[in-house]
This record gives sequence, structure tokens and C-alpha cells, in this order.
Amino acid sequence: MNADADATGGLVTEPPGQGSTGQDPAGTAGKGPARKGIALLLVFAVVGALVSLSLGYYGRTHTPTGRPLALLVGFTGLTPMKAWLGTAAVALGIFQVVSAMWMYGRLPVKRKAPPALSQAHRWSGAVAFVATLPVAYHCLWSLGFSTFDTRTTLHSLFGCAFYGAFTTKMLALRANRMPGWALPIAGGLLFALLVGAWATAALWYFAQPGVPLR
Repeated sequence: MNADADATGGLVTEPPGQGSTGQDPAGTAGKGPARKGIALLLVFAVVGALVSLSLGYYGRTHTPTGRPLALLVGFTGLTPMKAWLGTAAVALGIFQVVSAMWMYGRLPVKRKAPPALSQAHRWSGAVAFVATLPVAYHCLWSLGFSTFDTRTTLHSLFGCAFYGAFTTKMLALRANRMPGWALPIAGGLLFALLVGAWATAALWYFAQPGVPLR
């Protein structure tokens, strides 16, 4: 989820009409690099898919332990710990989306984004990802890839797909000649998968009456 504001091929694309000098009326000059960028993006997508499938395979074949490996200080149960960590990741993800839109001038505000926002954007993405790791580890190691009902099946799918999408996004972020639409779509998909995993677990948990909150 960490969108690098300095990466090329980010949320800002070249304004219409400024990419041609009139010497290439057929518009063929940029087709070669564009095709290479798309081909590279497809390779990254395949790598991400393999990550998702590997996590899903481990979750299905591993025998769930049914117990936590460790609990963070202040928590007495595995489920509330996962719920709060997931909620923190989603909150940071929302900040990621809003800060990226502000930096790239996509918010309806006249004030320019402060320079410190770029660093805050990067760090919030890193912290959000780290917050998901204990959740994912305990989901796979303690509970496995659950298909008990529709909710748990969707949660398992969202969770595995999230890390595949994250892999694809990080690879695309560091590559050259990516299509201008690649990072916005990858980032949007990543955030959507995170929200989906959160809604089918943490949000559902908090909505249950009388559940412990820590």
C-alpha cells in the first residue's frame, strides 16, 4: 500500500496533447515502450498471483494450531488483537489514499500538500503493512484457510489476494516504463482487498454483541 510519491508512472499522467511533436502522426513512437511496460506489469501480476496461491496452499494444507503464537501487550485474546491490528491497518490505508490524492492534486482543495506529507505517506504505508503481518501469520498458522461459511471463505480469499496484490504493487513501483494507470489501479485494488479482509473479520467481530475488545 505504500505508494512512492517520487516514482515515475504514478498517479499523474502526461496532459493530453503534450506527448506528440507532430513528427509521429501515427502515434507509433511510444508503442514499443508501452508494450514492454504492459508485458512487465503482467509478469509482476503473475508473481503476485503465485504469492497469493502459495499462501492459500499453505493455509489449506497446514494443520491449524488453534492457538496464538504470541499476544501483544494489552490483549488477552487472539481475535480482538487481530481485529484491532486490522482496523489500524485500514485507518492507515485511508490516510494513504487521501494523502496520495492530495499530493497529486486530486483533492478539491487549493492548498498545496506540505512537503512532510510525502514522508508521512511512505511511513504510514510501511506501518500499515507491518500491522497486517501478525494478523496474517495467525490467520494462516492458527486458523488456516477457512471455508466454514461464505464470510470466512471471502476473508481467506481477500487476505491471500492482498499479499499478492502488494507484491505486484511493490514490483511495479520500482520498475521503469510502467503505464500511467498501473499504480493507481494497483493501489486501489490493494486498498479494496484490505477493506474486504477487514470487513469480513474485524468489522464482523465488532458487530457481535458482548465480544471482548482486548
